[in-house]
Amino acid sequence: MVKLDKIYTRTGDRGKTRLSTGEPADKWHPRVTAYGTVDEVNAALGIAALEAEGEQADAIHRIQNDLFDLGADLATPDRGKELGWEPLRIVKTQVTRLETEIDAMNADIAPLDSFILPGGSRLAAHLHVARTICRRAERDVARLAAAEDEEVSPEALAYINRLSDWLFVASRAANGNGTRDVKWVPGKNR
Repeated sequence: MVKLDKIYTRTGDRGKTRLSTGEPADKWHPRVTAYGTVDEVNAALGIAALEAEGEQADAIHRIQNDLFDLGADLATPDRGKELGWEPLRIVKTQVTRLETEIDAMNADIAPLDSFILPGGSRLAAHLHVARTICRRAERDVARLAAAEDEEVSPEALAYINRLSDWLFVASRAANGNGTRDVKWVPGKNR
């Protein structure tokens, strides 16, 4: 159970923070960058949720919760040492749920015949912003996973990768299942 009774520690005043294991880390460490960018995705989804209704709002809120799970996973490096508690990790069922939802949303959407511009409806525009931040988070998590002395679970990387796909398809669904997508016209303004 998380308990936050003191919000500031002054550790950050020196450019440092602590991972959930208690070990110190620089604020710019790839691990801190990765879970920080995941937090940005979550905040962008909070704005998108203001425009969503029904099942789509429920899905966004569930994903926001999953993103806290992902942040906890990334903030708890596996150093092969006993922690005295079970670390929270992203699991395959969370990835599979995104895939199932992508397939369900995409079933009613015509295939693309062009790239699309971010926009259309307000919800779609917010989902596209979240998608682009999610792509950055994906790059940050992949960079962390590639580091020689760092471990990232395959499920964590798969989740953030699949989420960017989910956000793309959800933006098309929010645009009347693609009918209000704004298509890119190559060279249109030359």
